[in-house]
Amino acid sequence: MKNLGFIGAGNMAEAMIKGLVASGVLEPQSIFVSDAVKSRLKKVSKSYGVKVSDSNTEIAGSCDYVVLAVKPVNIAEVLEEIRGHITLDKTLISIAAGVTTFFIEDAIGARVKLVRVMPNTPVLVGCGASVLYFNPLVKGADKSFIMKVFNSFGASFVIDTEELMDAVTGLSGSGPAFVAMFVEALSDGGVKMGLPRELALKLAAQTVLGTARILMEESMHPAVLKDKVSSPGGTTIEGIKALEENAFRAAVVSAVEAAARRSKELSGGGK
Repeated sequence: MKNLGFIGAGNMAEAMIKGLVASGVLEPQSIFVSDAVKSRLKKVSKSYGVKVSDSNTEIAGSCDYVVLAVKPVNIAEVLEEIRGHITLDKTLISIAAGVTTFFIEDAIGARVKLVRVMPNTPVLVGCGASVLYFNPLVKGADKSFIMKVFNSFGASFVIDTEELMDAVTGLSGSGPAFVAMFVEALSDGGVKMGLPRELALKLAAQTVLGTARILMEESMHPAVLKDKVSSPGGTTIEGIKALEENAFRAAVVSAVEAAARRSKELSGGGK
């Protein structure tokens, strides 16, 4: 059986491990984890039964698939440490935001099977959106297995051009913050109209959750759902008019554009 190693045992890595074990994609004994913080290793070992190590090189040398789950600021140091252990029979998977495949290959000093992934925060509750870019060396069975990995804690999508990762970052990477702001604003509106804060917040969050499920499960275009809710001369169309008057959609588009632009700046324009 193939095994998978995590270099880094932070919240995102733990969420992935939880999804893998719960879904049965991998048995705990096939998952290996390293981290500099011993308390994190103790936690994932106790919670999920995975094997742990304080050696990044041990993980890189012994695993078929290696997930770089470290902060972008630390990735150069980690790549320097493991570069001699990453060979063409392994697949390297990076979830470090803004770190390009060009940077990773340059640091490794060789062509390697490499996957760059942008998972978002809802991965933490098993409902994430992960976007994957495979370099040309990753094929067939490796691709299928990696898709199973990321489908175990949400939905996964593939892009053929790495440059699109900045747009992905602006939309699904930064998107949870934008949605959280909308939920907060929606609940503020409820409070302004007399609802208790706790009730308003729960109603707002549940409304967003339910709406998203309809759009996904029914494959429904948002405009269709909007029209279904909007009765002639009713309350909803009046609210939509107010949103349009305040450039709601233009503001959201601008937010995604700004976040994507900043992502490109932070990644050095793709280099």
